[in-house]
Amino acid sequence: MTSSKTKSALPISPSLPLARRVPTYTRFGTTFEPWEYTDWIDESMSWKETLYIGDWTPLAKIHVKGPDAINFFASIAVNSFAKFAIGQAKHVIFCNEGGKIMGEGVLMRLAEDEVLFTSGPGVPWAAYCFEKGNWNAEASQLGNSQFILQVQGPHSLTVMEKATGESLRDIGFMRFRETRIGNISFIALRQGMAGEIGYELHGSIEHAQDIYNTILEVGEDYDIRRLGGRTKQVNHVEACFPTPSIDYVPALFGPDENEYATNFFSANALEVYKTTDGSFEYNDISELYRTPIDLGWNKNIKFDHDFIGRAALEAEVHDPKSTMVTLVWDGEDVAEVYASLFNKEATPYLFMEMPRDNLGCLFADKVLKDDQQVGVSTSRCYSYFFREMLSLCVVDTDFSKPGTPLKVVWGRSGQPQKYIRTTVAPAPYKKDNRRADVSKL
Repeated sequence: MTSSKTKSALPISPSLPLARRVPTYTRFGTTFEPWEYTDWIDESMSWKETLYIGDWTPLAKIHVKGPDAINFFASIAVNSFAKFAIGQAKHVIFCNEGGKIMGEGVLMRLAEDEVLFTSGPGVPWAAYCFEKGNWNAEASQLGNSQFILQVQGPHSLTVMEKATGESLRDIGFMRFRETRIGNISFIALRQGMAGEIGYELHGSIEHAQDIYNTILEVGEDYDIRRLGGRTKQVNHVEACFPTPSIDYVPALFGPDENEYATNFFSANALEVYKTTDGSFEYNDISELYRTPIDLGWNKNIKFDHDFIGRAALEAEVHDPKSTMVTLVWDGEDVAEVYASLFNKEATPYLFMEMPRDNLGCLFADKVLKDDQQVGVSTSRCYSYFFREMLSLCVVDTDFSKPGTPLKVVWGRSGQPQKYIRTTVAPAPYKKDNRRADVSKL
């Protein structure tokens, strides 16, 4: 019998109203969220045709206030802060001295000397670096005291304007300001994690369900959908948003990072970050570390300031060895994988979960040109919108041209493996509509 001292329970995310018809939940950070509300196909079409509302409250959040707030983030981020206005947000990336990613996320400038950063592993790294320095500022982690909701899709602007009762067309891409629903104020950040017009809402957790329910009610006339955990990561593939523990491993496990990892992560979190599967075989987990250049984030890197990892990235950016692409998998080859489940004379191939593999495990598969390994495929995902199996892939630059034929090795070593034909395509694969001119809508 388990003692009370070792018992643990994950609560439902505090931002989510009870969904009485949902029978299955999945883990997101330190909470549970519904696996599906309607079904994953219906939900995955919402951000192309209508809109969805989803919950990202379990993301970590760190608030830094003081004269050195911007200087601190400039010291650890590859991004330039020469231009960073109040009311602006940036996708910032942190590396170690070797140029390998420690974390990344969204930094919002709330005031001249005040910022809010939201991320997964990026927040612990920021907290660690802050503690190691001597900064004229104060830093505090907010946990679940603030909600993060996303409203994304072609109708998101209309629904948000109806819910708030005001025009939001003055909010440019990666800009934010305060708005309100009734007497509840919150921040509306225009971003677009679905590759469409979208808004991320930040506010006090006590108001989360009221905000959620109002938007859901207003959105009923526009076929709004609630986004479940099963569908959440589909847009990360279609719109190319590489994700830690899914597309790469944060650089947590070297001797230089041991003090940081053991003091800022639980044993369970470290185990999740080291959990992998697939045909890619490695001698050391560091083979799944990535640089911003590997993930196609070259444009974020600016050498107008000193930051951790600058020297390593300066050398790489002038001679990149790999980059991020989309792989489109051959439909007939994929169908043979599913057909093998009905072959009573042989062991079936490894099952392909739909629409993609579960969270909490990095599925990494070898990518070949002839018999030479030239890349690593991650985030295999079925897109109902495209009616195709897609994946993200860090590939040698010599083989990154759209139209290049490659092969993915599907299946674990020592088990039946299938060579699946793939074709290199741009990343993002879906047309990027995030920056659409909302004044013309």
